[in-house]
Amino acid sequence: MKTHQERMARKKEVIDARIAKATEERGVLILLKGNGKGKSSSAFGTMARAVGHGQRAAVVQFSKGRLETGEFKLFKDHPQIDWYVMGHGFTWETQDKERDIEAAEQAWAKAEQLLQDEQYDILIFDEMSYMFKYKYLELAPVLTALQARPEKQNVMITGRVMPEGLEEIADTISSIRDERHAFRLGVKAQEGIEY
Repeated sequence: MKTHQERMARKKEVIDARIAKATEERGVLILLKGNGKGKSSSAFGTMARAVGHGQRAAVVQFSKGRLETGEFKLFKDHPQIDWYVMGHGFTWETQDKERDIEAAEQAWAKAEQLLQDEQYDILIFDEMSYMFKYKYLELAPVLTALQARPEKQNVMITGRVMPEGLEEIADTISSIRDERHAFRLGVKAQEGIEY
């Protein structure tokens, strides 16, 4: 029977070999999808990590449309982060398709500009996937801009469902699954947890 030390030594060999094979240095496209809670929180946590390493970040929020979220309050004045709240709220709240399309196009114009700017190390496009689901944005120009971005620029896109084209070019895809949510148990959304 192998000892713990022998098992860990073997595991270290395997992990060290994988690390040695990963030699490419470039930015990555990360998709955070699924019906579970925590996609945006994960993106902002990653952004905080990047900023902690001295990197420059920008956030484009495509549909949240409110300035009182905890993450906005925390990061809005940070000198390494530019934050753009572009949406008017979730589409079921606005109930104005033309206005939602206009907001999506404005948000995309800002996102496209950021994708061409080498000063940004990480970009967060929060709730962007809904723009494709509701057909507020065309996917092709987004794919082109993502593939033409500066070589070292990282991008994270959040939303429940990702279009196939985005998944095809993504480097990392994480799915967050909903097993239970307090809201369905009758618990009201609260500061610091949902926003």
